[in-house]
Amino acid sequence: MSTLGKLFVVGTPIGNLADITYRAIDVLNNVEFIFAEDTRVSKKLLNHYSIDKKIYSYHDHSRDSEVVNLINILVDGSNVALISDAGTPTISDPGYRLIRQCIKKGIDVIPIPGPSAVTAALSVAGLPSDSFTFIGFLPQKKGRVKKIEQLNDIENTIIVFESPHRILKTLNQFLEILGNRQVVIGRELTKLYEEIIRGNLKEVIQRISDKSLKGEIVIMIGKNDDRINF
Repeated sequence: MSTLGKLFVVGTPIGNLADITYRAIDVLNNVEFIFAEDTRVSKKLLNHYSIDKKIYSYHDHSRDSEVVNLINILVDGSNVALISDAGTPTISDPGYRLIRQCIKKGIDVIPIPGPSAVTAALSVAGLPSDSFTFIGFLPQKKGRVKKIEQLNDIENTIIVFESPHRILKTLNQFLEILGNRQVVIGRELTKLYEEIIRGNLKEVIQRISDKSLKGEIVIMIGKNDDRINF
C-alpha cells in the first residue's frame, strides 16, 4: 500500500456558491492541505461551507521551489486539494506543472468533477455541441491575428475566454478574419447578472457597442455553415 499522499483536483463554483458537489465539500473537509490560485477568493467559499482549513497559494507564477515544497508534502503522506478561483483547475488555470511532477513521482492525481465555464456556456448556446475546440484566452499582442486565422480551418464550435475590455476588439477581429458567423456570448454565468447574447457577429457587435460589459465572458463561434443561425 502506497504511503504517498493524493492530489485531489477539485472543481469549485464559477459564480453561484451553491454549485458545488457533496464530494467536493467532503474532500475539502478531509484533506490536510488546500492550495488555491487566490487564497482570498477561495477563503470566501470555505467560509460559506464552514470548512476550517488554512489555504496556501499555488498559481502560475509559483516558483519551482514552491512546487517542490508541495510535492514534498504529498511524498510525506499528506493529502492535498488543488482549487482555482472558479471552475475546474488546469482548464486555463494553474496546475499543469504540479500534475506533471505528481505523475513523475507516482503520486495519484484524483479528479473531483465540478463546474466549468466551458461546458456551462456550451450547454445553453444553441450551437452544435457534439464537437468543439477550446482555445482559452487568445494572445493579447504577438501572434493574436495568426491564432485567429488558424481558427478558419476548424470545422466545429470554437470556444474562447475573453475579458470585458477586449471583447469588442476580439469580435471585430473575428468578423474581419472569420466572416459574419453565428456567435454566442455567455457573461457572468451562474451569477446575478447572467446574460446570454446570440446572433451573428455584426448583430452582436452592434448590440454591445454602446454597453460597458463587466465580468467573466465566454465567446462561442459557430462553424462556417449557413444552416447554423438564430
